[in-house]
Amino acid sequence: MDGDGQRRSKIMIVGNCASGKSTLARGLRELGYQANGFSQEHSHSAKVWMRRCPDVLILLKCEYETIKERRNISWSLDAYKQQLFTLDHARQHADMIVSTDGLKPEELIQNVHVFLQKRGIRRDGIDNA
Repeated sequence: MDGDGQRRSKIMIVGNCASGKSTLARGLRELGYQANGFSQEHSHSAKVWMRRCPDVLILLKCEYETIKERRNISWSLDAYKQQLFTLDHARQHADMIVSTDGLKPEELIQNVHVFLQKRGIRRDGIDNA
C-alpha cells in the first residue's frame, strides 16, 4: 500500500538470461515502482509466472550473440532456444515486450518508465493517471 492506502501495481519482469531483468527491476524500484525480476526461463513450468499474480508483465529479450557479449556463458544456442520456448506463454501474455539488444540500461529503464506512466501505473503514492 502507498501513503493514501491504495495498492501499487505489481510489475513482474521476465526474460531470457542476460536480457536485463535485474537491471530493469532495480531501476524501476529506484523510481518508486513495485517491480521484481523473475527467472522464468529456468523453470520447468511455462506458466509459473502466473503464480505471482502481476498487474503488469514485462518480457525482455535479447539475442544469443548479445548474451555472449554481456556474459561469459558456457551454454549452447540450444539452451538459449529452450529459454525462449519456456518464455513463450509469458510472451503471449506480456503487457510490454522489449528487445534489449543495443539498449543502454538507462534507455531500457526510461522506455519502460514512459510505458508505465502512459498506463497510469502507480508508484510510491504518485498517481500517474
